[in-house]
Amino acid sequence: MDNRLKLLSVALLVLLAGCTGGAADGGAGGSESVSLAADTGGSAEAEQAGGDDLPQAQQRAVIKNGQIELTVDEFNESRDAVESTAESYGGYVSDSNEYVNRRSGGTYRSGQLVVRVPSEDFSAFMTDMKALGEVERVETDSKDVTDQLVDIEARLSNLRAQRDRLRELYESANTTEDVLAVEERLTEVQTEIERLEAQKQSLEDRVALSTVRVSLSERPPGPAQWYDTPVLQAFSESVNGAFVALRALVVAVAYAVPYFVVFGGLLAILGSGVVLAGRAAFRRLTD
Repeated sequence: MDNRLKLLSVALLVLLAGCTGGAADGGAGGSESVSLAADTGGSAEAEQAGGDDLPQAQQRAVIKNGQIELTVDEFNESRDAVESTAESYGGYVSDSNEYVNRRSGGTYRSGQLVVRVPSEDFSAFMTDMKALGEVERVETDSKDVTDQLVDIEARLSNLRAQRDRLRELYESANTTEDVLAVEERLTEVQTEIERLEAQKQSLEDRVALSTVRVSLSERPPGPAQWYDTPVLQAFSESVNGAFVALRALVVAVAYAVPYFVVFGGLLAILGSGVVLAGRAAFRRLTD
């Protein structure tokens, strides 16, 4: 009987903790912000005492993203420059693509690289990218996720406390029904903890490493003007053109000769018949 009462009391405590957790989820931003502010104040006092006060901006968790489009002289050379610059800042290229485009009888290359660089080097990296070619478009944006991280941490703290209480309850459960009920709730809590931990890790990764999309494109070939052609090339093309025209003329004559022979013969026969008929008619009239 005592064990049942104990089990019931622990279950009530877990249920109460769950309700408290729900309230914390709904207002974790406010409650945890107060706690964080208190901790920050304490740290600030300690740092002031030590003479090393950090700026408030450094305490914010900010995700920085950028996009830049460049027209470059040579795609492969510029792509290698982007990769080496990212590596010099401790970053890397996470994704890339490359295309061969055709226009006006010529080809040119274009593509995009997705670069991850440390957030503290974001501005410097963007400046380096602008020097690689002619800038067509630049976009940057930032998102402060400090409150979101604080909320996740508060929810994780509450869920971990629930997990600890459920484990104690699981150890003291005496019936199969109680064991299954606690085990089911424990699984739900552990799943939610893992989901929030993954979300937190993703946010922290995006805060630590900024994402920059670098688009590179060579200049598309345009229609060439006749006066831009080199002299030797123009002479060579003219000679080739003359030979092509002469050959076309010879081929055209070769095609036309049989028609001239056939139709010429027919015309000659018809002409002779007309002349003979005319002479005969003239003779009849004179006689």
